[in-house]
Amino acid sequence: MNIHKNARLTPLRREEMALAVIEGHLTQAQAALTYGVAAKIVARWVERFKAGGREAMLDRSSRPHAMPRQTSQALAERIITLRRQRLTGKHIAIETGVSAATVSRVLKRAGLSRLKDIEPAEPVRRYERQAPGEMIHIDIKKLGRLRSATASPAIALGRVRAEARVGAPVGNAFMWPSTMPLASLSHRYCRTRRKKAPWPS
Repeated sequence: MNIHKNARLTPLRREEMALAVIEGHLTQAQAALTYGVAAKIVARWVERFKAGGREAMLDRSSRPHAMPRQTSQALAERIITLRRQRLTGKHIAIETGVSAATVSRVLKRAGLSRLKDIEPAEPVRRYERQAPGEMIHIDIKKLGRLRSATASPAIALGRVRAEARVGAPVGNAFMWPSTMPLASLSHRYCRTRRKKAPWPS
């Protein structure tokens, strides 16, 4: 229950006021003056307490008891059926002869406002094996060898063949990560090549 900041009576104070009037400690006029409300408000909460006790001191829903202009169940089902045929709200309104706002409210209650809600996404499919090692997944990743920050500018800019440097790491590094389902085993095999990367044996 949400009580606004200027509310004079909470459910506990309503019960206290009603009991004070019912038990004869205060008249309705005195209770109205004490609690800062009108005598009509005091009479209302006293009658509610007599009818329903402590639970009647809570705020009631503002929804009316009767709504003669409410969308019928048959019309709501027809709107939902047309929506499942992937019709837009505007086309459904034209087809059924109701306003687009009515169609929007019906679809919102049914959880079909968005097209992706009509056909939910399929669950993620996983492959599993009974024992580790029955299936191995291997990827390959190409890693470029970066020049050292201490290298000469000519070599760093590619103006001089890097192969001229003795022991200089050149070419690309290739990594083969492999994983196995239902196991925590992960192996990585890394080598350096200047040309195409051969497959690991």
